[in-house]
Amino acid sequence: MAMLGKRRPPRPASGHSGLARTLGGKAPHSAVEDASPLVIERLAHDGRGVAHSANGKTVFVDQALPGEQVDVAIHTTRKRFDEAHIKSLLTTSEQRVTPPCPHFGHCGGCDLQHLSVEAQRDHKREVVRDLFSRQGITLGEIGSIQGSDQGYRRRARLGVKVDSQGTTRLGFRAAHSHRLVDIERCLVLVDPLQRLLTPLRELLGTLEAPRQVGHIELLATATAQVVLVRQLKEHAGDAERWQAFAQQQGVALGTWLGRETPTLHWHGAAPALEESLTVTGQPPLSLSFAPGDFLQVNAPVNQQMVDQVIQWLAPKSGQKLLDLFAGIGNFSLPIAAAGAEVHAVEGNPAMVARIAINAKRNQLMVSGQQADLSNAVGVNELLTVHGDSDALVLDPPRSGADIICQALAHHPVPRVVYISCDPATLARDAAHLVHAGYRVKQVVVADMFLHTAHMETLMLFEYRD
Repeated sequence: MAMLGKRRPPRPASGHSGLARTLGGKAPHSAVEDASPLVIERLAHDGRGVAHSANGKTVFVDQALPGEQVDVAIHTTRKRFDEAHIKSLLTTSEQRVTPPCPHFGHCGGCDLQHLSVEAQRDHKREVVRDLFSRQGITLGEIGSIQGSDQGYRRRARLGVKVDSQGTTRLGFRAAHSHRLVDIERCLVLVDPLQRLLTPLRELLGTLEAPRQVGHIELLATATAQVVLVRQLKEHAGDAERWQAFAQQQGVALGTWLGRETPTLHWHGAAPALEESLTVTGQPPLSLSFAPGDFLQVNAPVNQQMVDQVIQWLAPKSGQKLLDLFAGIGNFSLPIAAAGAEVHAVEGNPAMVARIAINAKRNQLMVSGQQADLSNAVGVNELLTVHGDSDALVLDPPRSGADIICQALAHHPVPRVVYISCDPATLARDAAHLVHAGYRVKQVVVADMFLHTAHMETLMLFEYRD
């Protein structure tokens, strides 16, 4: 037990054949099988190429693009479909580009870097269109909020692992795997976080107990760069090394200490974590938040989304607005600054308190309430009490707002703005609204997570009274 958490001496290399390396870093679930050349017909929602084998079976091919002819190796066989990767590219799509990141194909993030940025945007709009079509909803023009294709991510969680050779690795998980890919640089991180990767790796190499580090979270705001360390067990010597690192790099350092219910300890004064938002004609807004609070990873795109919502709703004095899943007030406060009377609802009591603090510091009249927005009875009561609302904003988690959208059939609000990070649950919920008498007025897909298959979608619905 004396060696618990400490660096272990290197072990001799094993005699395994390294099958995952043979497959470009992907660990198969079944033996590799060769297949005849395939022609890629389209992209699946997750960005993989879709083809059909000679016997008609669907094949999903990693990193393949529509129109390409490819030789593949099948690494997973299932009853209804197979999964494969490219052995050789026989023809190349005009939409294919050279991925700018050296870790592409190994790291589990940014899995669309081989597809041009414009083609990525087109693909995401088509995903939204297809999912709505399956619900019987035909969409018109789909707009776009565009962001930078590099250096956009202001927060990230990096895994830490000491391998069997005693080498400490820092990076992200491989796709569909617990295997950690060592990352030397990450092109989608904002520059202040990008510059921390090398010093962090060097520091980890000096720790006495690197196995006690679970992960490291990086966060960049307009006022501070923050490093949050998940420390499973306290180690005095390593704590001193971390503090020296923080002082040298000019970052705020916090430690989540403990296994089951970790508590946050700041090394030095706690930083003032603030989100800055602007509303035309109004003083800049400053929203405070704490580690663990939800914060969009792409600040410029988030500002554009706020601008879009305000443009759609055109809030003014005398209007009443209900904001559900309000978070720290990302939409509540800008809408209140534009003139409307806002009632913000959140399931997390800490977030309700945060909204009150942010409303007070920005001198805005925003009322807050804690409520379980997955409870049908509570949701119907909430919509009854606020039945005179002129508009409703929904910004739910990936699970969506199923209960709320069903309840709106009985308690309609004239206009609904829905911000979604999962187009599948958005399409499901939109079907409830359409059946309840709403019509789709506007749809926009935002570049919140460029180079990935994830997307942020904004929709405006109006009730046909």
